[in-house]
Amino acid sequence: MKIGEDGAKTKKLGFGLMRLPSLDAEDPSKIDMELTKKMVDTFLERGFTYFDTAWMYCGFQSEHAVKEALVSRHPRDSYTLATKLHANFLQTKEDRDRIFYEQMEKTGVSFFDYYLLHDVGQDHYQVYENLDCFQWLQEKQKQGLVKHIGFSFHDNAELLDRVLTEHPEMEFVQLQINYLDWESNAIQSKLCYEVAVRHNKPVIVMEPVKGGTLAKVPEQVESLFRSYHPELSVSSWAIRFAASLDHVMMVLSGMSNLEQVIDNTDFMSEFEPLTDEEHKIVRQATDMINHNIIIPCTGCSYCTDGCPMKIAIPKYFSLYNADKQEVKEKGWTPQGEYYDRLTHIFGKASVCIACGQCERACPQHLPIIQHLKEVASYFEQG
Repeated sequence: MKIGEDGAKTKKLGFGLMRLPSLDAEDPSKIDMELTKKMVDTFLERGFTYFDTAWMYCGFQSEHAVKEALVSRHPRDSYTLATKLHANFLQTKEDRDRIFYEQMEKTGVSFFDYYLLHDVGQDHYQVYENLDCFQWLQEKQKQGLVKHIGFSFHDNAELLDRVLTEHPEMEFVQLQINYLDWESNAIQSKLCYEVAVRHNKPVIVMEPVKGGTLAKVPEQVESLFRSYHPELSVSSWAIRFAASLDHVMMVLSGMSNLEQVIDNTDFMSEFEPLTDEEHKIVRQATDMINHNIIIPCTGCSYCTDGCPMKIAIPKYFSLYNADKQEVKEKGWTPQGEYYDRLTHIFGKASVCIACGQCERACPQHLPIIQHLKEVASYFEQG
C-alpha cells in the first residue's frame, strides 16, 4: 500500500510524544505514566491512531513510554507509530543498526509504520550521506521493518529541493508549519511546503502551535478568535490552519495533559478546513503576534543538550517573551522571580561563553547568543 491510500480512514491529528506530562517540572524523563496512559486511551477511543516519538524525546524515555502506555496495552493494528534517527548520535555506520534495534526493543514493536531521518539540515544531511543512511533506510523498508520512509526538515527551501531531488525514494517529508512561520524568511514554512508539493510528497506537520506559543497568544488575538468562534480554543486555529493545507496528511500536536487531548480531538474529529474569512482572521492574528513576540523560540531544547554552562535557554526565552507581553498597567509580574529560581538550578543567561553550540543546533536559526545577552540585561539588573 502506498502512503496516503488509507487517508480517508485516518483522522488528520497525530499525537506528538515530545512533551509528555512529567512528575518533575525540571526533568522531562520523569514521565507521569498513569496520566500518559489516560491520554493515549482517550486519543484512541476518539478514533485517532497516529503517534510520533523519537530516540531522544523526554530525556530518551519517550520510546519507553510508548511501550508501556501504547504497545503493551493495545492491539498493533489499532495504532500507527513513527520514530526517528538523529544525526547527532551517529558516529559510524554501526550506530544506525544499534540505535534502530534498541528503538524496537524500547517500543516493543516488530516494525515501525513511519521512520524518519531526523532534523535534516545542511550539517545533518552530510552526516546522513556520509553514513549512507538513505540506502540503509530503504533496506529496512525492504526487510519489512519499516513501512514508510521519510525525513523531518529544518532548513531552507533550496536545500529541501536538493534533498528531494537526490532522494526521490523518500515517501514523505515532515515540516514545521504554522501560521506564524508561514511567511517567515528564516523558517520558510510556505516555501518548503511548496517544494514538497512540487515533488508530490505528502507533508506531516510539526510545531503547528509553535511549542505552545500559539496557544498563549496576546489578549487581543485571543479576543479576535473568540469573537468569531467562542466555543473553539486558541490553539485550534493553529492546528486547523496547518490541517487545511491540501498536501498535509497529518498534523502533530505535542500534548502534555488530558485537557489538550480532549480539546484537540474534539475539533479535529469532524475536521473542517479554514474558510476564506477564517484565513483572513489568521492573517490579522499573525500581524498582531509579530508585534508582541520578541524571541520566536519553539522550546525544542536542542540548544541545551551540549551547553557547557547548562543554561536553560528555552525557559529563559519563554519568560522573557511572557514578560514582554504583559500589559504595562499590571505593574509587578512574576517572570523575574521564576527566572531567579531557575538560576539556582541552571546557569544564568549572563554566563554564556558564546561557544556557538546552541546556534548550530537551533532549528529556528535564532541568534541565541545575542538573545541571551538581552535576557541577562533584562532579568539580572539589580
